Amino acid sequence: MKVLVESPAILDPSELLRPEPEFMDKSASKFRDYTIDKNDPLKERVRQTYRQMHLNQTVDFVKGRRAEWLTFTKFRATIREALERLNDLVDESDPDLDLPNIVHAFQTAERAREEHPDLDWLHLTGLIHDLGKVMAFYGEPQWAVVGDTFPVGCLWSDNIVYRSDSFEGNPDGDNPQYNTKYGMYEPNCGIRNLLMSWGHDEYLYQFLVHNKSTLPEQALCMIRFHSFYPWHSSGDYQHLMKPEDEEIKKWVLCFNRYDLYTKSTKMPDIDALWPYYQSLIDKYCPGVLEW
Repeated sequence: MKVLVESPAILDPSELLRPEPEFMDKSASKFRDYTIDKNDPLKERVRQTYRQMHLNQTVDFVKGRRAEWLTFTKFRATIREALERLNDLVDESDPDLDLPNIVHAFQTAERAREEHPDLDWLHLTGLIHDLGKVMAFYGEPQWAVVGDTFPVGCLWSDNIVYRSDSFEGNPDGDNPQYNTKYGMYEPNCGIRNLLMSWGHDEYLYQFLVHNKSTLPEQALCMIRFHSFYPWHSSGDYQHLMKPEDEEIKKWVLCFNRYDLYTKSTKMPDIDALWPYYQSLIDKYCPGVLEW
């Protein structure tokens, strides 16, 4: 088992936990607004994306996607080439931002850089955390790429967005192997051992491991679980956690500060920022990689 490596600049991730960042351009309560309003095109787009996700994300579906994508034979590209594809992607699950995803990538990275200039691995993590969304350009529908994640193979948490009715028709809900508190898992099996709904988090994590990125374990955990909101922000799935998962959660919540609360219409100067971030790519994820 990998042990989270202490950063020389920050020994305790709790030092990064601040509930309401001062740099937000709206109050914290205005982020992640999933109220239903069928007359609002953005809100209805978000709701329909989650409806398709919750209807179709089953144990069998996730296993099939992993078999398809984790061969890493889809294409070859550098990190920058893949990032530039995000110029053409607007996340259909995001109620906070209706801009190309590359804008969000630089917003996240730059805020982490401003607050912690010595943690270059955190800056790069912010830049690439959504990079798994390139799957949308290679045949995956957005409901299997974007949005919050959750474990398949056990009872769905009450704190999954649109939980009340959006899972209706998902066959795992009628399967006694999967529709109980523990489902197919053992108590306290550990977050790393859950089969998560298929999306950009798990794909990018597996991609970085496959391509032997030298990002620290904290970064890999942030990437792998940053969309697992029912766990890291609502406190669900405690019965599946190992004691060491609390440390993982702290690091994911640290990252959430930059991922969620930097979303705004303020446009970063991407061209001016590329040289710095290219140097980080060359340090941690160099060359042409297998996707």
